[in-house]
Amino acid sequence: MTKRWGITLPVAGLSIADQKELVASLPDLGYTDVWSAEADETDAFTPLALASAWAPRLRLGTAIVPVFTRGPATLAMSAATLAAAAPGRFALGVGTSSDVIVEHWNDIPFEEPYKRVRDTVRFLRAALRGERVDETYETFAVRGFTARLVPEEPPPVLIAALRPGMLRLAGREGDGAIVNWLSARDVRTIAPYVRERDPAKEIVARIFVMPGADPETARALSRRMITAYLNVPVYRAFHEWLGRDDVLGPMWRAWGEGDRRAALRAVPDEVVDELVIHGPAEHCRERIGEYVDNGVTTPVIHLVGDPQDPVRAVRDLAPDG
Repeated sequence: MTKRWGITLPVAGLSIADQKELVASLPDLGYTDVWSAEADETDAFTPLALASAWAPRLRLGTAIVPVFTRGPATLAMSAATLAAAAPGRFALGVGTSSDVIVEHWNDIPFEEPYKRVRDTVRFLRAALRGERVDETYETFAVRGFTARLVPEEPPPVLIAALRPGMLRLAGREGDGAIVNWLSARDVRTIAPYVRERDPAKEIVARIFVMPGADPETARALSRRMITAYLNVPVYRAFHEWLGRDDVLGPMWRAWGEGDRRAALRAVPDEVVDELVIHGPAEHCRERIGEYVDNGVTTPVIHLVGDPQDPVRAVRDLAPDG
């Protein structure tokens, strides 16, 4: 399998309009992939559409598009458009997102997330082949939809997954899994579920990186990220399953009691250093390589901390340094 090395778009610290030159240089630096995110900043498709024109050699991926916040037909049309614009270079990543994004920000019930993902993937498989879909799924119904734009090569569909049920779904009905907020050693826990039936299934991992940051600064920022994310129910359940009850239990208790400062103090350095890579660029590259050694197919760097020189950070983290 071709060695892959990805980065998240948009790159932190640069406006979207200022990213063209950097994105165009990525293939020559050794990057193979750019993957977008969709939470509270950009949508998942626009940065990739720009990148498809700026750097025609890059593979483009969404990591991820929430299955709740777009209707099935709208999601299919968005995916088909990008797949047609970048033939053979687009991968569609979908997932549940979280109750915060779905319910609190979009006023949509976050109900039966596993089934919603499963049903959406089944719909997308048919719709992206140009089939007429007239189907009642368990979580939604589609009446007589036929896509008029059908890409010559339907994009692979990957599923964001955390625990066994969704990880198995990613391997069984998806083309692989997208994971984040895990350590390199955690990959050994999740990979067998994805690859139960097919050892070639892809695993894309978004990896949080702060190159050049001193330990004190990196850990302070990382603690804020960890308390913000790992108290969300889906991520708390993930880390409970991974066996971090003892080390994260004090943080969860303090957060539940409303003591945010105590929650920050309760996150151990060992957890911070496992989940957020920081330090010299060479060290960061080595740590990213550990994810690959343990079973990740496509490591995707996510720069955090608004680096002072994001262009240099991207170049320093290139696979060959």
